Amino acid sequence: MYKYFILSLLFFSLITISNGQVTGNLQGKVIDTESNEGLPFATVRLKIVDSLCLSTQTDFDGNYSFSNVVATTYDVEASYVGFPTMKIEGVLVKTGQVRRLDIEMSEGVGLETPLELVVVADRIPLVEQDAMSGGQTLGAEDIKNLATRSISSIAATTAGVMQADEGEALSSNGSRRHTSNLTMVDGSKSKRSRSLKRKKSLNRPTLKPSTSSVVATQDKTKATAAANGLNSVEKPSNEEYGTFVENKYIAVQDEALSTFSIDVDRASYSNIRRHLDQMQKPPKDAVRIEEMINYFNYDYPQPADEHPFLVKTEVSDCPWNKDAKLVHIGLQGKKIDLEKAPISNLVFLIDVSGSMSAANKLPLLKESLKLLINNMRAKDKMAMVVYAGAAGLIQASTSDKNKLLAALDQLEAGGSTAGGAGIELAYKVAKQNLVSNGNNRVIIATDGDFNVGNSSTTALETLIVEKRKDDIFLTVLGYGMGNYKDDRMEVLADKGNGNYAYIDNIKEAKKTLVKEMGGTLYTIAKDVKLQIEFNPVQVQSYRLVGYENRLLNKEDFNDDTKDAGELGAGHTVTALYEVILSDNYKKHTKETKGNNVDDLVYQKSKATYLAQTSKDLMTIKLRYKQPKGNKSILMALPVVKDIQPISEASENFRFASAVAGFGMLLRESEFTTDLTYDTVLELAKGAQGTDKEGYRKEFIGMVKNVRSMSAQANKIEAGK
Repeated sequence: MYKYFILSLLFFSLITISNGQVTGNLQGKVIDTESNEGLPFATVRLKIVDSLCLSTQTDFDGNYSFSNVVATTYDVEASYVGFPTMKIEGVLVKTGQVRRLDIEMSEGVGLETPLELVVVADRIPLVEQDAMSGGQTLGAEDIKNLATRSISSIAATTAGVMQADEGEALSSNGSRRHTSNLTMVDGSKSKRSRSLKRKKSLNRPTLKPSTSSVVATQDKTKATAAANGLNSVEKPSNEEYGTFVENKYIAVQDEALSTFSIDVDRASYSNIRRHLDQMQKPPKDAVRIEEMINYFNYDYPQPADEHPFLVKTEVSDCPWNKDAKLVHIGLQGKKIDLEKAPISNLVFLIDVSGSMSAANKLPLLKESLKLLINNMRAKDKMAMVVYAGAAGLIQASTSDKNKLLAALDQLEAGGSTAGGAGIELAYKVAKQNLVSNGNNRVIIATDGDFNVGNSSTTALETLIVEKRKDDIFLTVLGYGMGNYKDDRMEVLADKGNGNYAYIDNIKEAKKTLVKEMGGTLYTIAKDVKLQIEFNPVQVQSYRLVGYENRLLNKEDFNDDTKDAGELGAGHTVTALYEVILSDNYKKHTKETKGNNVDDLVYQKSKATYLAQTSKDLMTIKLRYKQPKGNKSILMALPVVKDIQPISEASENFRFASAVAGFGMLLRESEFTTDLTYDTVLELAKGAQGTDKEGYRKEFIGMVKNVRSMSAQANKIEAGK
């Protein structure tokens, strides 16, 4: 309790103090040195003695702002996907002044490079209509401490929006309240004003405290979150996640078969990154370890035979259980030449409801789809369907990119969300333009907050199962926070022969829709299932790491009517099994319950001659169908007892196990008795590899941040 109280003081003593005499402002811009453009949705952090005080994200122009922060000296860090983290030490914020700090970021310059910056402090003017305020994410505590309760005045704290006087109209992008900017689109005047008109009859809502606030509590879950140095978040705001129970150890004598569907979704990892960037502990059910592992590509060899993917296995020590071994199973999808890929018939289904108005929703969505549209070929066709209170076709199927981009630019958010109606129309349009032997796909972009018509998870599942019969595949792109409905989007992707990604910034959009376009858009194998048979002579018990919501019954493996996951071109899929070898059983009896059963009276199980004489740990069987096929194809391969020490394991093995371990720590798994953040970092650093895009380096930075916050909390606990 004492530690939790101290943490509360640490965070909230530095949050906005309205009308105070000991505060100042810090604002600036995060700039890409190569393009000289602002970096949108970069994370900027204020720290004191390596302890995080405040965090915010830049707007679309790269601007950031910390308003009314305690006047003192800070270390400022800026991070962005694919860029090394930048750190500027000794930034002094003076009372009653605005300090300007522009941060230049380069893919080749990071924390290890010393910076010299000249920062100019300006006196805060009483009125300066042309000034642009910075933007930051406001929690309930921030809003409570604001000097105003007016929604218009609160909106005026956003970067690029200004308000001359309390209650007056808002202006954006530098325009004055009685004028509007001249906006040019493709050389022509745009009639759309950038002045934000204020309705006369604006109701003032009642503001409720956010569950993300750090407050003293005796609740065990929140206390654990405080010990990890993160804001406690059981379910932040109105976000929804499907619940699941972590896989347990299963005795081979009780069940020798383990069956599951592959999962190529990556949404969980980028969603976790968003939570951690905002100093929030991700909800336990938001942490899906298989999606964290599969966010990264691994250096598996390309398939050389008739099958669309190759299977590679490896066995080594388990980093979080000294009594166990870890079996690494990797699938590598065959890469394709995108220029020779089948013609695409895509239908964008875009959520333009009122819940999509935030900058990290519809505006980011539009920028994301522009990237995809600009990278499609002249022979590919795309259509655009939108839905809010109702659904409508705003652009018929066309190869004209200018028409598509113009239709995209017109989109604005407003109204309720009739998700079911939108899905119906999108699939109808896709079917009308169906390309025989082509890539037919619906791409849904939404926050998942369906609230009109077929909006329940069950109703959406029924709808999407019916629609997949037309051999139209699905991609789900999730955006935003606060009312994010992860559970519904996961169901859409799982049941609709699809994949699911969470887009938290434009770099993630580029990764998903440009760099990994082949895997996102082109399916090379569908209904891919794995069934592992363990050798009872060699293996006493096993545990599948992750894939809890992908488990199948053993009879589902040979049933071609049972749905499973799809594999995209060039995608990698990785699964990990913890196994307790039979010769190590006595050391591990407390961990497994399978043997706590009386011997059978009427029958005895006896290992086959092959089991007794073989050195196989297991046999892996796989089934898959061709993208247009209905009959599955069987593959099988044994995994022999060839165990390497982890120091000699491949980079693939060590990095995947590091990511899995980090996910288990975030989930507070019961199976991490031998695991620490230091262990995770050691594994990840030693397996960073070439890392051309910087994704592994970013992961290492995430682990370091969580470790430092945890260490700070432990120091406070030790000194109480």
